[in-house]
Amino acid sequence: MDRLIYTALAGINERRPQRQVQSNDLANVSTVGFKKSFKQALISIKTRGDGYDTRIQPQARSADRINLDPGARMVTNKALDIALDNKTVMGVQAPNGELAFTRRGDLRVNNSGILENGQGHIILSEEGGPISVPLGFNITITRDGTVVTKDPNVVGVAPNVIVAQLLIREAKDTFLTRREDGLFQAIGQNVEENGDFESGDVVPSITPGVLEGSNVNPIHAMVNLIEHERDYESQVRIIKEAKTLDESGTTMMRNN
Repeated sequence: MDRLIYTALAGINERRPQRQVQSNDLANVSTVGFKKSFKQALISIKTRGDGYDTRIQPQARSADRINLDPGARMVTNKALDIALDNKTVMGVQAPNGELAFTRRGDLRVNNSGILENGQGHIILSEEGGPISVPLGFNITITRDGTVVTKDPNVVGVAPNVIVAQLLIREAKDTFLTRREDGLFQAIGQNVEENGDFESGDVVPSITPGVLEGSNVNPIHAMVNLIEHERDYESQVRIIKEAKTLDESGTTMMRNN
């Protein structure tokens, strides 16, 4: 009976990461630009060591690749709200100072005049540095990621002043994983030492005045979470039944 209990317990332990990921996805249904990434499947493997050939245990096989499928778009008509088109990602400065990428496009200018997003991550320019804009100026962002400012106090027609070019990359052919801070990082042979990579054959672009929501389907996430909960209850029930059978067998031997 101890082997049956061990098998059921192994199933519980192997499925725990998936339950945690499903809970995290469900919590980020309304997070701007959130992308799901983790996938897991259970396979059966033969347990090594002494015993019968029927000693099979469940083992998890997982993959953690950012799913860049688009989420629902919301029109805000705000100049600093942008939605990244296709598989485009935007370069930001991670909390540890490294280059990372995101799909979150709710931009704003902080008190220091630096462009950042709603999570407080500093937006990087094509040159790799922060984007500084004059306070009080009108800011617009073009479809190719060019940041343009205009002085509202100028009499007559104020000239457009190009401040910087957003660091945007098309990641259609790039493997992206999630960092510990929730941002994306690229891995592979085409990734440079600083974490940057070249775009594919599709030109990266943005849509201004629009925000992209999470690509997590709340119904699917809830159903998967319920299925995991039922699976957990089934495994616990098996452990209890195995304990009951073991106690019954001990009682019978004791009577003999």
